[in-house]
Amino acid sequence: MYTFTQQQHKYHFPDLKTVLAKASPFRTGDALAGVAANSASERVAAQYCLADIPLSHFLNELPIPYEKDEVSRLIIDQHQPIAFQPIASFTVGEFRDWLLSDVATPTVLRELCWGITPEMAAAVSKIMRNQDLMVVAQKCANPSQFRNTIGLPGRLSSRIQPNHPADDLKGIGISVIEGLLYGCGDAVIGVNPASDNPAQIAGIHHLLADIIDRFSIPTQSCVLTHLTTTLQLIEQQVPVDLVFQSIGGTEQTNTSFGVNLALLQEGFEAGLSLNRGTVGKQCMYFETGQGSALSANAHQGVDQQTCEARAYAVARQFNPLLVNSVVGFIGPEYLHNGKQICRAALEDLFCGKLLGLPMGMDVCYTNHADADQNDMDSILIQMGAAGCGFIMAVPGADDVMLNYQTSSFHDVRTTQQLMQLKPAPEFEMWLQQQHLDGPISATHPLLQYLK
Repeated sequence: MYTFTQQQHKYHFPDLKTVLAKASPFRTGDALAGVAANSASERVAAQYCLADIPLSHFLNELPIPYEKDEVSRLIIDQHQPIAFQPIASFTVGEFRDWLLSDVATPTVLRELCWGITPEMAAAVSKIMRNQDLMVVAQKCANPSQFRNTIGLPGRLSSRIQPNHPADDLKGIGISVIEGLLYGCGDAVIGVNPASDNPAQIAGIHHLLADIIDRFSIPTQSCVLTHLTTTLQLIEQQVPVDLVFQSIGGTEQTNTSFGVNLALLQEGFEAGLSLNRGTVGKQCMYFETGQGSALSANAHQGVDQQTCEARAYAVARQFNPLLVNSVVGFIGPEYLHNGKQICRAALEDLFCGKLLGLPMGMDVCYTNHADADQNDMDSILIQMGAAGCGFIMAVPGADDVMLNYQTSSFHDVRTTQQLMQLKPAPEFEMWLQQQHLDGPISATHPLLQYLK
């Protein structure tokens, strides 16, 4: 039992899971789940209570018991006591103050990451302002490598997302070339297929591999199909670069996605066996999102932001190249408006980077959310300031296959220019070699490829 007294009124919270949920800044998903604070006063009381809880308690009281959930078991089994030692005596409030201090340098934070559990990261985020989250996230540098180096300080990469409602190869190819002409695509050229037909998906893989090979582009490709389909394609020797899977923060959520830790391990090993990287071997690509556990009725009473942070324990087990929070994609039932989407994006970036992950962000919203592109513009700048690794690059910011709004090729360039950020160094050099860092000739080979 956790108790906080405020002006002679006592607030009682039966367990740590409840304190975490009640302390969360308001979002519609937690209200839908019935775990949100009933008033602003109760929320503040929970935040005060949370600030006084020792970090060591999070190792002894899990929101979902160790014996009932393989993600909980992974979290505890991952924890490194030696890495935890510098902060072992801290409360959540003291941890916040320490993170914001000059002592918490990028090197120190990198050495600390395996001593922090997702629940610790989620807890401290709940008592931080937006600018606090940005300051700490900016200090966390977690570069990753496959055919280039993503996530270095002063860099912002992008994923060309050339989706097509009929998986038309020509349409996909046109979007890829257009994105490259705008200087996008260094994080990954990643297609969400409209079909789960393996032959159709194999065709997309071959198209992307042809473009990358023909122009010697220092980037990687991915078709975001289910892991089991990717494993089948690997057996058929289809040119797979990155192995993709959506993941969640509870065992039940991952079951709803058709995966578990053992299957993810199989995919990880299969991706490594292809040895297609040139400067590194980080071959996994994961996507997450606040609300996924609740939408699958698999949250087990845990608030959606803590569930999201727990998904990062799953991700870091497999040394990914990319982790992408599709922050506003699930819909207003979970994040109602631009303010909630902004807060969630900053929380996800902070927690992921603090836990040692190469985090990117799909700054996005669905058409029935109370948000617009101006909200996304503001979030993009905050992502740039906070050291986000990569963002999406979609023609016109409108994904015609998934039917949601995200960031465009133009938005990537604008954010880079405003924040004085550059793409991955290998990709930047390629752009210069291809004369794509200035006016483009009508006879450029990339334009000829379209013919």
